[in-house]
Amino acid sequence: MSLVKPFDKLPTLNSAAILLVGTDESQQQQLAEAILKEKKIFKINIHVATSLPLPAERDHIRPRIDLIVFMINMQSKHSLRNVEASLSHMDANFFLGKVCFLITGVGRMNHCSVEMNAVRKLGNLYCSPVLFCELESEGIRVATAQRLLRMLQICAGHVPGVSALFFSSLMKSSIDE
Repeated sequence: MSLVKPFDKLPTLNSAAILLVGTDESQQQQLAEAILKEKKIFKINIHVATSLPLPAERDHIRPRIDLIVFMINMQSKHSLRNVEASLSHMDANFFLGKVCFLITGVGRMNHCSVEMNAVRKLGNLYCSPVLFCELESEGIRVATAQRLLRMLQICAGHVPGVSALFFSSLMKSSIDE
C-alpha cells in the first residue's frame, strides 16, 4: 500500500483526475455519472475507492490525482470512521487545496448518526472545504457535479491565475474566523 502524493507524477495536458473515496458505492457511481455528463473542456479521469491506501501494484498506471473527494454519509458512522482512517494515508501536501469533504444525506437530519460538528471539525482540522448535498435529488446532484468539476479544473491547473490553495482559502467560511 502506498501513500497518496499530489506531486509524484507529472500532469497530463488537458486532463485531470478526481478520486472519490467513500463507503457508499452507489452514491459514488451516481456522482461520477453526473460529472461525466457535464460539458467540459478537458479529459477527466474518475477513480473510486472505498478507502485509502490505494493498492501499490497499480501505482505505475494510475494518473496523477488532482482532487480527492471524501464522501461522508450522515446516516453512517462507519462512513465517517472510514474517511478518518483514510486521511492518515495521504501526503500532507494534498491538504493545500486538493481535498474536499462531501457530506451526503443532509436532507434527512432526523436520521443522522453522525454529528454535524464532527464533519465541520474535520474540515477545519485539515483546512479543507466541506460541501453539503443530497445526492438523491437530481438537481442537487447536477449542481454538486458542476461544483466539483470547477474545483477539479482549478486543482489541475487549467484556470490561469488561480491555484488550488488560493481557491481553497476562498472556500473557507468567514464564520470560522
